[in-house]
Amino acid sequence: MKFSKATNYALHTMLALVAEDPVKPVGVQQLADAQNVSPTYLSKILTKLVKAGMIESVSGANGGYRLTRKKEEMTFLDVIQAIEGTASLFDCNFDHGSECLIQQVMVEAEEKMEQHLRATKMVDLAKRMKN
Repeated sequence: MKFSKATNYALHTMLALVAEDPVKPVGVQQLADAQNVSPTYLSKILTKLVKAGMIESVSGANGGYRLTRKKEEMTFLDVIQAIEGTASLFDCNFDHGSECLIQQVMVEAEEKMEQHLRATKMVDLAKRMKN
């Protein structure tokens, strides 16, 4: 299983925003420079995070991005789903229906992973960065 590079950049960007929790918006160039990624590419990722309601875009000379939700509520799963979507990671190619034993194992594994990612708060990682 592999998540996209976009998810990697989104997680790092959200961690930076949660750690700083800026009142003043952070510019895309600053966020891109911190990760050594193109601002154009990062802008596409940020657009998905805006659509998911996690951050907002502020226009103008001092514009940029800032959190819209309480940082204590943001989870790894929120960020991943904003980028990757919510579709299941595994779909059985055979027409076994819910009786497919392989599908049952894969669904159970995915549920456990989602529970862990839902329980992992971005703010907890931000606290660990400061220690």
